[in-house]
Amino acid sequence: MLKAYKYRIYPNTTQKDLLARTFGCCRFVYNQTLSYRKNRYEKEKKTVSRTDCNNYCNRKLKVQYEWLREVDKFALTNAVYNMDSAYRKFFKEHAGYPKYKSKHNSHKSYTTNFTNGNIGVNFESGKVKLPKLGQIKAKLHREFTGRIKSATVSQVSSGKYYVSVLVETVHEVMPKAEGQIGLDLGLKDLCITSNGQKYENPRALAKQEKKLVRLQRQLAHKEKRSSNYYKTRKQIAKCHERISNTRKDYLHKISHEIVSENQVIVSENLRIKNMVKNHHLAKSIADASWYELTRQLEYKAKWNERNYIKTDPFYASSQLCSVCGYKNSDTKDLSVRSWICPVCGAQHDRDINAAKNILSEGLRQIA
Repeated sequence: MLKAYKYRIYPNTTQKDLLARTFGCCRFVYNQTLSYRKNRYEKEKKTVSRTDCNNYCNRKLKVQYEWLREVDKFALTNAVYNMDSAYRKFFKEHAGYPKYKSKHNSHKSYTTNFTNGNIGVNFESGKVKLPKLGQIKAKLHREFTGRIKSATVSQVSSGKYYVSVLVETVHEVMPKAEGQIGLDLGLKDLCITSNGQKYENPRALAKQEKKLVRLQRQLAHKEKRSSNYYKTRKQIAKCHERISNTRKDYLHKISHEIVSENQVIVSENLRIKNMVKNHHLAKSIADASWYELTRQLEYKAKWNERNYIKTDPFYASSQLCSVCGYKNSDTKDLSVRSWICPVCGAQHDRDINAAKNILSEGLRQIA
């Protein structure tokens, strides 16, 4: 199994300079090979393979621009392969045509491959070894065992540097669990289980929103590209990073707990793209990050041999009585938080009842 371990690194001044040049060279090669491919097709109607693009980089670009030889060769090769992947995706999946990379993009990265021990992680000294860069101080908070395949170095908009090490390793499967659980996703509570447990919504964006608004207002009054302009923009980037980290950390804790305690997990298959068209709820839905939670549940369930199912988007989980199956259309109104079934007399909490119905539907699909 391939797993990636991400660590924060602290390069010195010389290493930062080389990293900046590597990011720039990868961007340059990506744009040049994309132009080469585009021009060959428009003028000669010829399809160019990724091998041809790589040869063009090695035989033409590196000869014409000698400074390309100063950086890691695998980084340039992977930049060509990334361009090829974007180009093929345009035709196969009808995605957007590949765009030229801009030097003003806040997120910069490159990937290098492992060969002859050029990539290494020393947990005792707290350093990571990378091609051309040598030993870099790092925060190695998690250890791993296995064979290193590649490493991706990145710089985020807040100015921090990270390395993601791809490792071929053996995953230790969690012990088999007996639990079965249905999950109803919401805004008041992020996740409600069929057992009656409610996970609160952290509202990471809402808690930082006042600070974010203040900083953005300050940025609007700064002179563009001035020293204070870039300082304020960095503060905004750090604020967004804190929001993202808070949200992801909480979701990882929830998903780990659910997967470790249950063998069968059933959740809603929400059409989030359609839901965010409601401008009254769009910000809250985006802040809740339902998709990220279901994505984590899906891959963690697969890793640990759990059964993860998603119910049909049109399944009326909130309208059905989980005891007798009576359909109550009044619950289409979101303000109805509890109701009593007129047929069997069962008293229902809206969200817990929906979670029970979701579990029943998931078990029916398994059967």
